[in-house]
Amino acid sequence: MTQAASARRAEALGSRLPPLLVAAERVAATVAQGVHGRRRVGQGDSFWQFRPFVDGDSAARIDWRQSARSDRHFIRETEWEAAQTVALWRDGGPSMHWRSRHATTEKCERAELLLLALASLLLRGGERVRLMTPGARSVAGRGLDRLAEQLGEMADGDGMPGETALPRHARVVLIGDMLAPLEQIRATIGRLAAIPVSGHMVQVLDPAEALLPYSGRVRFEGVGGGLSALIPRVEGVRDAYAKRLAEQQAGLAAICAAAGFGFSVHRTDHPPEAALLALYTALAPQAGRR
Repeated sequence: MTQAASARRAEALGSRLPPLLVAAERVAATVAQGVHGRRRVGQGDSFWQFRPFVDGDSAARIDWRQSARSDRHFIRETEWEAAQTVALWRDGGPSMHWRSRHATTEKCERAELLLLALASLLLRGGERVRLMTPGARSVAGRGLDRLAEQLGEMADGDGMPGETALPRHARVVLIGDMLAPLEQIRATIGRLAAIPVSGHMVQVLDPAEALLPYSGRVRFEGVGGGLSALIPRVEGVRDAYAKRLAEQQAGLAAICAAAGFGFSVHRTDHPPEAALLALYTALAPQAGRR
């Protein structure tokens, strides 16, 4: 992507950041009601360290007893909080900027909504969150606005994320249509697992990609031009298409399982709350691991 295209992309996202943040917070608030009161077990209650209060931290987290011993404010951290970093990535490639008439939103827009809504939930729970992009910095507390700004500056790219320095035992969340060749995806997941990190993959599909709901004579154009195919009778290839998509999804699930990742599929014509709840729940069981 050229610098001019990147600037246009950042400007476009920046212009809709306020409504995107509002939508993400609304989705997160709805899901938070379903997980409210769930206790964290394991190492989460163990004291880890005191650290200085920084901009973005909630005043409610200040340990006043420790702070009274000096002229600085300190935050009391548990071992679980100190160990947990969640890195988020969404695919911004050309295929993600497409939608059929059967959906109301592009795949990339839904991926960004899920990313920010998940970040909102994680930040409420005391997690540190960052984007999987070079130079990205973790945010905590009330850092959702800063994360959204970083998202606006995130290059679209194509395919899987590139190499990014991540802390050992972090968790990662990858959101995209995952239609790249399985070997490319396997190489990326293998590289992440070797750090080691674990996490979850969400395949976001347009309903037309999931169902191929066309009939008759249809010409299919490649995203951004290039490949083109004229199918005289789409009904005749629907079963073969469904089989190929199922093979891709089975391959993705196998790659994730071998690396200790979770895998789920979300369609853009389905409510984002359901996908977010499943994703947040999938991340929760291992939250206490160091």
